[in-house]
Amino acid sequence: MAKVKPEKGKAVLPPKEDDFQGQQLDLFQSFLYNTEGERDRLSNTFDLWDSVPRYSVSRQAMDKMRKAGTFPQLMTVPFNYRTTELAAVIQPAWIKNEDDTVTGYYPSANEELMEDALRKIAAEQSHGYFDQSNYRSGVVFTLHLLREELKKRGHTRSYQQIHLSLRILARSSIEITNRDGTSGEGVSISSYFPTLTAVSRKKLREDPESKWMVQFHPLVTRSIDTLTYRQFNYAQMMSHSTQLARWIHKQLSLKFTFASLSTSFEMRFSTIKRDSALLEGYKQQRQAVAALDSAFEELKASNVLSLIKKSEVRSSRAKLEDVVYTLSASLDFASQMKAANKRQSLVEDKKSQVMNKTPSDKKR
Repeated sequence: MAKVKPEKGKAVLPPKEDDFQGQQLDLFQSFLYNTEGERDRLSNTFDLWDSVPRYSVSRQAMDKMRKAGTFPQLMTVPFNYRTTELAAVIQPAWIKNEDDTVTGYYPSANEELMEDALRKIAAEQSHGYFDQSNYRSGVVFTLHLLREELKKRGHTRSYQQIHLSLRILARSSIEITNRDGTSGEGVSISSYFPTLTAVSRKKLREDPESKWMVQFHPLVTRSIDTLTYRQFNYAQMMSHSTQLARWIHKQLSLKFTFASLSTSFEMRFSTIKRDSALLEGYKQQRQAVAALDSAFEELKASNVLSLIKKSEVRSSRAKLEDVVYTLSASLDFASQMKAANKRQSLVEDKKSQVMNKTPSDKKR
């Protein structure tokens, strides 16, 4: 692959042939499954990165803010990562239109689908890369391949829509900071996609088979390097009709690791509202609760959950303060978690074997 020009105009070296192989990448692309059909449904989810509410502003909300003249230059979204208080400070992408006007975009549900699909493609041999020397990871693909992957999962997009979403991801930046008072330093600051090698609109129309390259966010690279990712049912997650249901599915895949027919998992409305930032657009709390109820029912209908127990927490004056959801896993989801746990254990074993090798062993 020759040198290419990224979205922001700076020349970047493409990944080397060796970057498309190696143990770190082999582990990332290896899944535990029984059939090829099962493998096709699997991908990876990342603990910290997939806990950051980075796609919480809808296109509809952006349109309203533009019309009202209140489109923000920066947006701060507080959330908790397990017990740590963090905030995501997001800067929108400013995209030049064909009529030379400029429009601001925050990454939204469309861009989240693009990232998920690209991560799936990266889990396939010859597409994903991990460059240890430059500490970067990403995927090489064609727009046709990406479009077919989205279509396969029920999210058909035009080439123009895909092109726009990729540019938004390359031009939007996100800073993740502590907000607990222990440190004023950012945990991470980067574009969603630090590098996007793109083709012109003209070439895009002429050749959708042109090669593109995306570099993933540094937190994804760190997760691949440190093996802090988990196998999950990507196809099932992508099949959900709402962004909220997809978010909950990922969180269950990361946290309900002990799922069985005899265990349950508790989630609260207040926690989901804070950490997903997907329920902020509702004028009344009862509307937000209804949207969450609907998302849980969709997860039950798609056989992620078998039982949902809802308990309202009210004040002495009967004001609704919170809602507690006690969730029971389906047999299928419990089996998926057992497979993911076993795969993670195997990955950790291989990591230990590498770390325990002597220098002479590594040269063999």
